[in-house]
Amino acid sequence: MRYAQGGGLADERREFREGIRQVAAERFALGEPSSVIAKDLRVSVRSVQRWRKSWTKGGPRALRSSGSASPPRLSEAQFAQLEAELVKGPVAHGWPDQRWTLTRVKTVIGRRFHKSYTIQGVRKLLIRHGFSCQIPARRALERDDEAITGWVKETWPLVEAPRRRSTPGSSSRTSPASR
Repeated sequence: MRYAQGGGLADERREFREGIRQVAAERFALGEPSSVIAKDLRVSVRSVQRWRKSWTKGGPRALRSSGSASPPRLSEAQFAQLEAELVKGPVAHGWPDQRWTLTRVKTVIGRRFHKSYTIQGVRKLLIRHGFSCQIPARRALERDDEAITGWVKETWPLVEAPRRRSTPGSSSRTSPASR
């Protein structure tokens, strides 16, 4: 199952969900219908039906959490080292500007810890530890406002397609007027 934040659940959230399943197990023993349990616990009826099936086969123990899917590749101590590397900035690691990208973080992890991550794996790792996408607070030093203004006035109108046709067209793809 995938979760909105990516990368699975934290331990406290996993325990919370296991508690909900255990409450459902108590109510299964009382013979309550799935729809009532789902409404009271604020979960889907399908989830309650799945839990009931597991509970019927294995009792309340079948509804216990099995823990995280796999141990993290970077330990907490290693992630603390990674944070220290990220604080140094991209320039300290050989990049010409001050932007941390997922690819660059992936490269630092590979160089420092000899671990291989995918781009999405790096994203999930960072989100799991409280990082988020950031927009710079200041404009770049290299920004050239005159060049930007010139590009917007001269180049952009050539690239941008006209919004309306000068002559009436047709919605038909086969009509000669639509070509």
